[in-house]
Parts: sequence; C-alpha cells; structure tokens
Amino acid sequence: MNLQIRSKDITLTDATKAHIEGAVEAFRKYSLDITSINCVVAAEKKGVMVEFDIKIAHAQPVIITQHDDVLDAAIDLAIDKGTKALRRLHDKVVDHKNTSVKDLETLDT
Repeated sequence: MNLQIRSKDITLTDATKAHIEGAVEAFRKYSLDITSINCVVAAEKKGVMVEFDIKIAHAQPVIITQHDDVLDAAIDLAIDKGTKALRRLHDKVVDHKNTSVKDLETLDT
C-alpha cells in the first residue's frame, strides 16, 4: 500500500503526518486490497480541506472530502468517514454470497 501525503498552501508538522500515517494503518484491518492512498491537505479561505483518495483493487475508489476550520478536526472527521466507508465495503464483499429470504424453501408439514 502506497501512501502519499500532499499539502497545498499549508505546512504539515511531523506530528500531523504521523497522525495521518497511523490512521491509514488502521484501514488495513478490513482486509481489502488497498493499492494506494492519496491524502491532500489544502488551506482554504475559511479553514482547511482534507481529502483521502483510497484506491482498492477490484472496486471503485473511495474518495472522502472533509472541510473544517481546524486541521486536526478535519483529519479526524475524514478518517472516521473513511473507516465507515471501508467497513461498509468490507461487509458488502464478505456478505455478498448470503441467500435471500425469497430464496429459502418453505417446509410443508
């Protein structure tokens, strides 16, 4: 898994980069084949924008964008959204072989 962190019009401290890297490592627990993650942190007129572009093999990419006034809050909210999206994708991949209620046979007594 490749991780690329880019910043536009803002300087990231080592602690902020470590925070992003640690959160991205938590994405591995969903056992998805994540090929690359691009993280863009950009300054805006009012606050900051954090965007995660998560590319997964054999699936559509997951793109998370979060705007906030505080950098750390924007990163945490984007990570929460990314975790939720990856959890849902994992559940969808794992449970796709379950049978429907319509497919169950009725028992005649």
